[in-house]
Amino acid sequence: MAKGKRKLEVVHLVCEETGDQNYTLRRKTGGEKLKVKKYSPRLRKHTLHNEKRK
Repeated sequence: MAKGKRKLEVVHLVCEETGDQNYTLRRKTGGEKLKVKKYSPRLRKHTLHNEKRK
């Protein structure tokens, strides 16, 4: 039997301090919103980034 295709959605990670969209991910639909510490080029340090769906 053929397997069904996974449904992926495009998700942007937005910096909490500057509001910049620094990262883009493709992930499965559903689940909790991501909150990850990532590098912010504008501030030149690691800050908390939140998930924003397009």
